[in-house]
Amino acid sequence: MEQLKKWIWNKKQTTTDTGRITEDFASEYLILQNLTLLDQNFHSKYGEIDLIMLDNNMYVFVEVKYRKNDQFGGSLVAVSPSKQQKLRLCAKYYLQQKQLNEYNTPCRFDIVALEGDIKNPNINWLKNAF
Repeated sequence: MEQLKKWIWNKKQTTTDTGRITEDFASEYLILQNLTLLDQNFHSKYGEIDLIMLDNNMYVFVEVKYRKNDQFGGSLVAVSPSKQQKLRLCAKYYLQQKQLNEYNTPCRFDIVALEGDIKNPNINWLKNAF
């Protein structure tokens, strides 16, 4: 995990900076778990998918959530049913763009929840979250 601790702060972070850093952190973590990064911040009219990874032959659509603390329920509960629906539609669009059949292409939706100190967060990887 020492490889993941490379963040150096020279200025006050914006929420965009925090999002980028936590997505990069999650990406590196998943790569260490033998997943392959295919795409990051994939946008469509339905929304955005933070990370698209490949786990053997399975497409993994990853939502990354960071919370400094669990005062308001933590990062796992931040993926609402409406957000899940947007992610499903966005993933369907991604598969269509790659000319893959959504019914015959194995895929799953994971959540990587990061909590605590942003320089060394606790990581909770929930596979097949919804």
